[in-house]
Amino acid sequence: MASRHAPISGQLHAIQHSPFFNLNLILYVCIPATLILAFGIGYAIRRLFRRLRVNARTPWGSLALAILQELPIPLVILLAGYALLRILVLQRRYEQMGAKLIFALVVVMIFYFLAKVVIGFMHHAASREPALERVTQPAVFIIRLLFIILATVIILENLGIHLVAVWTTLGVGSVAIALGLQETLSNAFAGLYIMADQPVVPGDYIKLDSGQEGYVVRIGWRATSLRTLGNNFIFVPNASMAKAVITNYSRPEERMSLTIPVSAAYGADPGRVERILVDVAQQAAHAGLEGLLAHPEPSVRLIPGFGPSSLDFSLNVQLRRFVDQYVVQSELRKRIIDRFSKEGIEMPFPTQTVLFDETALNAIRGGKPKVE
Repeated sequence: MASRHAPISGQLHAIQHSPFFNLNLILYVCIPATLILAFGIGYAIRRLFRRLRVNARTPWGSLALAILQELPIPLVILLAGYALLRILVLQRRYEQMGAKLIFALVVVMIFYFLAKVVIGFMHHAASREPALERVTQPAVFIIRLLFIILATVIILENLGIHLVAVWTTLGVGSVAIALGLQETLSNAFAGLYIMADQPVVPGDYIKLDSGQEGYVVRIGWRATSLRTLGNNFIFVPNASMAKAVITNYSRPEERMSLTIPVSAAYGADPGRVERILVDVAQQAAHAGLEGLLAHPEPSVRLIPGFGPSSLDFSLNVQLRRFVDQYVVQSELRKRIIDRFSKEGIEMPFPTQTVLFDETALNAIRGGKPKVE
């Protein structure tokens, strides 16, 4: 009776010393068969989760099942490996190696699963908010890198590899690397800020306080590329973009107002001049002048008003987008000159009268100054 209640390990130990026992044969047959069986069970559970995910009624349920379907295969294989380690009576060193291997795989699986959860939530948030899509890719890379580093540190510590000396070396080296890559890191983090805060997006026409302007083509890790109206590229470092004063001509909408200064001679009727300017702008808009909008309607103001030699008006019109201003300004000015000429309205130019006294006149003529 006592032998019936002996521990399983004791029985295996007795069998192990029998002349018919072959440890290598057991290992070669039992371990692969168990792992293959575990893989099959995990694969079946994974297919079940996948089928449930297809029939999920809510986005959150679909997300949870998408994360869970990655778990069965590695989890069942780990359980099978742990069971084999407990059942088989191995030499101590092999047992220790197996225990460390299983611990390492458990750590990898835990951090992999946590990373999948975080990344899954990020992709779900990006699908609901398209503005976050550009931030998702660099954020996913950083999250994966952090989880890999943490898992590696835990595994190495468990293997008895102490990282104090490694951290000391890395600390000294990281200072030197950080100093060498200061500009690069500054541009990289500034690029993340620009993509997250979105003061500009690809397709916007912007102008920097330093004078550069153009369409935003791409926001990269190091620089933001602009395409000028001359079809050239300007690469602005992200650190400079983050600190610059940016005028975005595409936000909140592409439509914009344009003011054209117009001068008329003193003596002209201001009301008549205003009506003529409005009529010129309206005719140009109805004639289909490229980029000029008929609504909102153009307006004229006697601003800035009284100039040194003219009455100065401001003609305000609406444009479809920023780049249309060059064609519109040129065409409207030509039409205003032609209309003023027909209406008899003079467009003055600055004049200056210089008066010379008699002494200055004699000096200019080469004569002797008059002595009183």
